[in-house]
Amino acid sequence: MKTIVSIQNLKKIYKNNLVAIKNLNLDILEGEIIALLGPNGAGKTTLISTICGLSGITSGTIKVKNLDVVNDYRKTREIIGLVPQELALEPFEKVINSIKFSRRLFGKKDDPIYIDNLLRKLHLFDKKNETIKTLSSGMKRRVLIAKALSHNPKILFLDEPTAGVDVELRKDMWDIIKELKNDGVTIILTTHYIEEAEMIADRIGIINNGELLLVEKKQSLIKRMSIKTLKVKLKNPIDKIPDKLKIYKLKLDGDGSYFLYNYKTGAEKTGITALLSDMRAIGMELKDIQTKQTSLEDIFVKIIKD
Repeated sequence: MKTIVSIQNLKKIYKNNLVAIKNLNLDILEGEIIALLGPNGAGKTTLISTICGLSGITSGTIKVKNLDVVNDYRKTREIIGLVPQELALEPFEKVINSIKFSRRLFGKKDDPIYIDNLLRKLHLFDKKNETIKTLSSGMKRRVLIAKALSHNPKILFLDEPTAGVDVELRKDMWDIIKELKNDGVTIILTTHYIEEAEMIADRIGIINNGELLLVEKKQSLIKRMSIKTLKVKLKNPIDKIPDKLKIYKLKLDGDGSYFLYNYKTGAEKTGITALLSDMRAIGMELKDIQTKQTSLEDIFVKIIKD
């Protein structure tokens, strides 16, 4: 896959000497969905603002399709669509007029066929002649996406795209994002919903205090850092872990009725067979076994904490 956005040694310092971005390097690949995760104030929105040309760069370079975002501002902005977190829309304007207006801002001629297809894709076609103020928050979010895509950009930035949207609409939005990817649009999203990143992203980037802590393929990250927990319920409760089992670093819980054993999912040997064998050898009987795998949210919390 080709690099469509290249960020090299990016630094952003505000007038109050707040360092929002610290020597950040990132290549975004054409046609991928990359999710940027991080706590509030981590620098996610600032990063998007610098790429989109809405905020100046202190030092470093950003290139979009080999065009510099500072020197070739107009050309790079035509390639990019931005969906902001805030629902900033003209309340008394019709949906269709609002989208056409956004297209004209980029000097594009009217294209009724493209706009109608876009509205159908976003399930807005039957709402196109309604005023924006009559729409639900979920529909307004879709109008923002339609406005961002009105000039047919190759890159779409989504800043908290499902903020304030209920679970059902959130899943509907995920389907829309996946469909846009299938159409060849490169998508960069920031989100507080880690489940969202886990469901739709190809790669995960984690930002904290203006630094990019890691960027990795989602499945690779989960496999590398994921830990499974084996919960072993005992037939007879115990007061402490037997000496023979201490090598497994078990955690006794539930008033001695069960213990927990952690193991790496990608490891060559999990140690489970040896653990169960040693339990039998000392006459310890089990009642039930359950397993739970580390989620992306657990991994995110661990990385931020560390």
